[in-house]
Amino acid sequence: MARANRHYIPGYVWHITHRCHKKEFLLKFARDRRRWLDWLFEAKKRFNLSILNYMVTSNHIHLLIYDNNGRDVIPKSMQLIAARTGQEYNIRKQRKGAFWEDRYHATAIEKSSHLERCLVYIDLNMVRAGVVEHPKQWPFCGYNEIQDPPRRYRIIDFDNLVRLLGFTKLYDFQLAHKKWNEASLQGGRPERESHWSESIASGSKSFIEEVKKSLGFKAKNRSITGGKGHYQLREDVSNFGNTFLHGPEPDTRSDADTTNTFLWRDIS
Repeated sequence: MARANRHYIPGYVWHITHRCHKKEFLLKFARDRRRWLDWLFEAKKRFNLSILNYMVTSNHIHLLIYDNNGRDVIPKSMQLIAARTGQEYNIRKQRKGAFWEDRYHATAIEKSSHLERCLVYIDLNMVRAGVVEHPKQWPFCGYNEIQDPPRRYRIIDFDNLVRLLGFTKLYDFQLAHKKWNEASLQGGRPERESHWSESIASGSKSFIEEVKKSLGFKAKNRSITGGKGHYQLREDVSNFGNTFLHGPEPDTRSDADTTNTFLWRDIS
């Protein structure tokens, strides 16, 4: 069952990543990537999930989500998408066992130029992998939907996406989005930036300090790293290690006041 290994704070933009079990290439067939997108669209309809960008690769997914609809929307959506995709695959392949890693990872992203950079980082995933030379060549991502929105079955929440990035018109945002990607491609194949998918939060120093303060006691072993206007709230891997990332989730509810924060836990 899909669970987050991340504390949740209402009203944030989240970059979510979820890997196939043991990093296997269980999404290598186009039909399975399309089914994942079908269930993503169903989660949008069923739970009013606000999706800003997405990417489906052969062994993991990226989602950029704006949490503006309540604490249960994201975990219920992730449970629906992960469960149905895995069930359909296992039935078709007469396979048993886990399809996904137990936990998905969620990083809080500041609503500013950092959001712009994260958006492009997701667009360029398959370029970094050397599979395509331009994001428009990979059909299972949000780039093409942003540049040429379909009349029906839209996945991306354009109203929130345009507003959160400081634009008033979709056309102006589309032009800027295209320029951001082209600028990132000018220096050759872009490099991986782990802070977008391996930290608790990514943004300005003031944003990171805000997140750390919101986490209260739960942030005591997390350090702020970075510089030049971009910082991350990291976990103390010596304390948590693989157990925190992949093992049973520790029950920390009695350790701190959870008035403003809570854990994404199983949704039955």
